[in-house]
Amino acid sequence: MQNKSILSESLEDYLETILKLQTTKSVARSKDIASALDIKRGSVTGMLKKLAANGMINYEPYGYVTLTPKGKKIAVEIEKRHIVLKDFLVRILKIESDDAEETACRMEHALDKETFSRFSEFIAFIDNCPKCGKEWIEAFHASDGIKNDAEACKTCIENTQNQLK
Repeated sequence: MQNKSILSESLEDYLETILKLQTTKSVARSKDIASALDIKRGSVTGMLKKLAANGMINYEPYGYVTLTPKGKKIAVEIEKRHIVLKDFLVRILKIESDDAEETACRMEHALDKETFSRFSEFIAFIDNCPKCGKEWIEAFHASDGIKNDAEACKTCIENTQNQLK
């Protein structure tokens, strides 16, 4: 297992927020970051100083905040984890979008690179395997009332085998 990021969840959230602001507005400002994270503006300064000290952002008090190449690389990875996790929760598990957004935000911090890579491979397998794919996902959605029912699974397997004969 690979080592977990040295950044706290909070610092990762800052990087992800700065990336979003930088993408939509070219630069981020302390007040925009505070607003996006729903925190007091005064709380932002200390975190920005930490990120700047670690070479992840360019920051001058009362100035704009931009990601360094190092910070952008990390922020893009965090954003990718978030997007993939939310997609899985909404598309595969049928979680409501707002709930999936919050859950993905919590999950994105817990996954190390190796686990996320395997998770992404699993999703690609589900999406692309001719034995799984869309039909498998639809079957999962249709099984709403079946919860770990071994007999129902056995019947389903037998029916599938009979169809293949």
